[in-house]
Amino acid sequence: TLQTAKLNPAELLPAVHCLSFGPRARSALGHTVLVIRGEKDEHAVLCSKDKTYDMKIADTSNMLLFVPGCKTPEELNADQASCNIIHSQIAGFSKNYWELRRCRPKLKKLRKLLMEDPYEGPDSQKDQASAFSKYTTEDLLSLIQASEEEILHQLQVIDACKIEGYWRILDFDYEMKLLNHVTQLIDSESWHLSKVPLCACLEELGSLEPREMIEHILLSYGRKYVDDGEVFFEMHEDKICRAIAQMLLQNAVKFNLSEFEEVWQQSVPEGMTTRLDQLQGLALVDKSSRPETIFLLKVEDLPEDNQERFNSLFGIREKWTEVDITPYIQDLCAEKQTVGALLTKYARCSMLNGVKVYNSRRPIS
Repeated sequence: TLQTAKLNPAELLPAVHCLSFGPRARSALGHTVLVIRGEKDEHAVLCSKDKTYDMKIADTSNMLLFVPGCKTPEELNADQASCNIIHSQIAGFSKNYWELRRCRPKLKKLRKLLMEDPYEGPDSQKDQASAFSKYTTEDLLSLIQASEEEILHQLQVIDACKIEGYWRILDFDYEMKLLNHVTQLIDSESWHLSKVPLCACLEELGSLEPREMIEHILLSYGRKYVDDGEVFFEMHEDKICRAIAQMLLQNAVKFNLSEFEEVWQQSVPEGMTTRLDQLQGLALVDKSSRPETIFLLKVEDLPEDNQERFNSLFGIREKWTEVDITPYIQDLCAEKQTVGALLTKYARCSMLNGVKVYNSRRPIS
């Protein structure tokens, strides 16, 4: 079954004469509903329930004929009664078909749409007067070029939550306000970070913020589990430290690395230990400057297209070590593709002071 979403059927459907699947694609798809997704300025993709496929027109030397009620040889052999010649009318023909290849879902637009109107809390005047659109699951399915499961998974990854039926991302300042309430309560009650009780949090903080927001921040920064009939959360130390680092870095162009590390450790809840590897894909250390500095560089702010991503990275820094560049290109890897394969395709390798580094294959303007 082919369905269209935000596409002009008159432009697309005449070309959808036949879909060509490789053996893996046929096995993965089976009997399922397929949905073509994309807006007028986007290259269409085909989505199953959990996968996304790129669509390209391919020519064939064998003419494809469309015969209503056509039976396969297997069906004819099974029906011994019909031994007569069958006269069929050809309804149409084609000399090309759509070839499908598994591709990465185009999910960058999801965050962009939700960041048009981040949620600043129940008392925000801006939220009440906002002219920006809000998006339901159905809206996102019609706008994002990805399968339903891939979209729902990405909503979890970016810590989106449903408020009055619409998917929203919390404004970062409001998110930090909620997290600060929770960490201060943990400190004052001397709770262990691996066993934070949900009921007690809702009881103590419910007068300050909506209870659903308190639970959402616990879900975003912790793992929910049940012990002896009571719900607890094991807080993720790395994620909390990472968020506090972002808060410190977002208002500075560059930060002296040693000073930043000292302030960062003093800012996290007692008992937590900060490490630079917690900041992969969030911040970059400049070891060539004196003194060494650190600055905010979020992977979600970089282009989604492979070549544009590498152009952007080589515009920021001419030469990269594999360790430094990996967090910023790992999400570009296709199924079973490695970071090394990506670097071979888009970068040139050389040695600098005994260290392997990568630079652009083409001039960067």
